[in-house]
Amino acid sequence: MRVLVTGHRGYIGSVLTSVLTHARYDVVGLDSDLYKGCDFGRVSDDVPSFELDVRDIELIDLMSFDAVIHLAALTNDESVSQPALLNEINHAATVRLASLCKEAGVSRFLFASTCSVYGRVSAHAIDETGPAAPIGAYANTKLQCERALRALRDDRFTPIILRCATSYGVSPRMRLDTVVNDFVASAIVNNRIDMRTAGRAWRPLVHVEDVARAFAACLTAPQEALRETTFNIVPPNENIRVVNIAERIAELMPAITWTASNAVFDDRSYRVDGARLLAAVPQFRYRWSLNRGIRQLAVALSGAGLTPGEWRSDRYRRALRLHKLVESEVLTTDLRRSERIFA
Repeated sequence: MRVLVTGHRGYIGSVLTSVLTHARYDVVGLDSDLYKGCDFGRVSDDVPSFELDVRDIELIDLMSFDAVIHLAALTNDESVSQPALLNEINHAATVRLASLCKEAGVSRFLFASTCSVYGRVSAHAIDETGPAAPIGAYANTKLQCERALRALRDDRFTPIILRCATSYGVSPRMRLDTVVNDFVASAIVNNRIDMRTAGRAWRPLVHVEDVARAFAACLTAPQEALRETTFNIVPPNENIRVVNIAERIAELMPAITWTASNAVFDDRSYRVDGARLLAAVPQFRYRWSLNRGIRQLAVALSGAGLTPGEWRSDRYRRALRLHKLVESEVLTTDLRRSERIFA
């Protein structure tokens, strides 16, 4: 099977391409590589790729593919992701790409959505049949994409929507701006975790490698298993309050202390049920737990000699990197390469 992965040089994409390559898929990447140099270890260059903005892909680029996995998206940090730009990149470009895929004869289109479309659900774990109530422009654009993709489905084109929980774990293109990764990194460099909220919000959590394996499993799942179009990627028993993440890290790293900002509450709080995916694709099973992921991160980050400066730097924080590239005029304000750089 010939598979195109958009955003293949990102946090999830760099793990996914490795998983697919080892499974002997014919993998091609597409990435504008805005985070070039933001590496943690060696990023493989073995995957042939288009260095291309997803907004600029054309029909002819898609003609040879059996499936497309669409990861490429703008960060959910609204300090850089203004609503108009989020709509252009995360919504309009996604719908255009899916429409071109359908026209090109691509049979399966896997879309990376987010569990944050659920907004605030603390009383129980919500499944894919529950109401979506996204908070913020990023989650709204993901939900808009989901609706548009479902409308494109027919007998020859199958869009599959995978709502990812909050990811953690080691990747060649590491991020330290997600909650578990950030907390472990803080524990490594500061021997403490200072939460910016009261920590009472719920988060579903999933290891980045399990996200990659879930996408891979959905590539080859029988068509009859995919009668439903939407799946949560959430392991059993991995809905955890933010404060309990800090407590878990302190248990596994006994010298660590933590504090909370008890006057600040996070409006986004959701527990999510992931049973549908396990029932539909029984050959897929999660391999990682939060405890194991914390240990992996602690070993990797301490072994790499992470410093306080690196922890807070733009190397591992997507919004900071985009701000820096715009300020230095490497990118224009619409996050395209500046023509003057190539003059």
